[in-house]
Amino acid sequence: MDDLVEKSYLASSDSGKRFITASVLLEYLFCKRFIYFMNCLCIEQNEESRYKVMVGRDLHDRKEKVNADYLRKRIGAVDKKISVFMVSDRYRIKGEVDEVLTLSDGTMAPLDYKFAEYKDTIFKTHRYQIIFYALLIKETFGVDVNRGFVVYTRSKNLLKEISIIDENFNELIGFIDEIFEISERCYFPKVSKNKMKCIDCCYKNICI
Repeated sequence: MDDLVEKSYLASSDSGKRFITASVLLEYLFCKRFIYFMNCLCIEQNEESRYKVMVGRDLHDRKEKVNADYLRKRIGAVDKKISVFMVSDRYRIKGEVDEVLTLSDGTMAPLDYKFAEYKDTIFKTHRYQIIFYALLIKETFGVDVNRGFVVYTRSKNLLKEISIIDENFNELIGFIDEIFEISERCYFPKVSKNKMKCIDCCYKNICI
């Protein structure tokens, strides 16, 4: 799912419990200060100017997904569930996965479509979004999830596999805990070490 269309604040349930979505995780991975500005100061990002772009992406993705059976065959999927919404009370995360695949070895895997070109590497944000979805699947279905898949639609539906080990889940849980800590304690985290991110950042004028 293209998480650019999601709100980046912590989502709340009917019970008032707060959950993290994949889009919140992506903001955190870009720069931890995004969590402070969004969840503590409640300063929204200006997304309106990208509305047409996001609509275009959605239409493009739908078109690309129509003939995706050959991708599943390459993966070795024996079953699929499309647009699966899941919630984990244990880890306080929630989200909708493009596809949840059952593989021939009995494990399951998330498959995520990206309206993007493959740039010779899988970005950290793409990798941990897959791990995020994998944790949701593992908690929801009670099965092993040791890999996930990303389809780069702007690279002719290039399929890339991401291996997942327990260490990845542990690191993700650490990220989740820190997101809640920043949001609840409202402390000002360190800025990203990659200063190139600051150039086009929507918070650059108020970030120290």
